[in-house]
Order: sequence, then structure tokens, then C-alpha cells
Amino acid sequence: MQTAVIVSPASNCDRDAQVALKQVTGNDPHMVWHADTELPPVDLVVIPGGFSYGDYLRAGAMAARSPIIREVIARAEAGTPVLGICNGFQILTEAGLLPGALLRNAGIEFVCGLRTLRVENTDSPFTKGLKHGQYLKFPVAHHDGNYEADDETLDRLEGEGRVAFRYVEQVNGSARNIAGVLNKQGNVLGMMPHPERVISPLLGGEDGATFFRGLIEAIA
Repeated sequence: MQTAVIVSPASNCDRDAQVALKQVTGNDPHMVWHADTELPPVDLVVIPGGFSYGDYLRAGAMAARSPIIREVIARAEAGTPVLGICNGFQILTEAGLLPGALLRNAGIEFVCGLRTLRVENTDSPFTKGLKHGQYLKFPVAHHDGNYEADDETLDRLEGEGRVAFRYVEQVNGSARNIAGVLNKQGNVLGMMPHPERVISPLLGGEDGATFFRGLIEAIA
């Protein structure tokens, strides 16, 4: 199982993603710099959290125009699973791989800490290892995690089963408490919470390890 983590200037969760992927696959992921133009042959691409390009213009807007993202888009369109976490979710929306946008949190406050999610979809490779209605606790740490889209888009996401995770409690003002969404093909997931930060009891929980193990088993 070969994986890749995209590294942008001011990423701060790329090493967390690296550790999580090494733990569940046994292999070091390829750490791919944002200015590269090619991806090695991989089974999964992860765009990690952080503050790529210092969140100038809009969170994720500049990173979405990085040379490597063109290759990520091509791989996604060819069926390779792509996971965007936090800033990675923002990049996926800015790159057009996912609908909607991540706006400033309601109350204009940075939110940080463990939050409870409910699993809403189990038909994607990211969620096949989970149960519908299952509760997970993942950390959140963001200032621009308020997921918004027009009502038609939100209704379509709900109707097509593309809401992967939903916050149990209101966290940041996200429409319909959406915490993660899938593309139509189900091979691209964007989520604001951080599963890579809870892969061991020493880190406060193992729900993230459960998530990644299920993902890797589904891909394999």
C-alpha cells in the first residue's frame, strides 16, 4: 500500500498524517512538495491540515493553484482516493473537487478540542469500516471551518448520501452541521476534524486509527 501526503508552505499536520499512514500501512508515505508536478504511483493521496500559504486571500485558495494539485485532480478524476483534512478540505473546495466553501466560523472564533461526529455514509472507501450512526471523537482546530453551500447543493448532497460526517453539536456554524462531504464518485472526501490526531491512547483516543484502518482495508 503506497500513499502520498502533499506538503505546502505552512502545512502543520503533514507529519501527523505521515505518522498515521505509517502506523496503518507499515510504509512511509511519499511526502510530495507543493511545487512538484508529478505524483508517484500511489493508492491514496492525503492533503493535510495547516495554514498553507498563511491563509492569504482565502484559506486554501493559493494552495489549490499549486502545481501538484493539477496532478491530484487528475488522479482523483481517474479514481484514486483523495482525503483532504481541515486545510485540505478547504483546498479541495477551492480546487473544485468538492462543492461548497469553508467560511469563517460563526462568532468569528477559532474552535479547538475534541468534538463528536456521527457517521452518515458507509458506502465510500473512507467510511466502509464504520457503521452508520456510529459516533466518533476527533479533534477540531480551525478558524474557517463553517461549511456553506446553497440549498440546492445541500439538498443534493443529502439526497445522494454525500454527507459523510455530521457534528452532533453545533461547532462552527456549518450548514446542517456538516463536518465532511464526498464527491459524486465517492473517492474524494473533505473533512474539517482531524482523525490523524487520535491514533493512540497517548494522543487522547484511537478513533482516528479506526478511521484510517477502515480506509486502508477498503482500498486494499
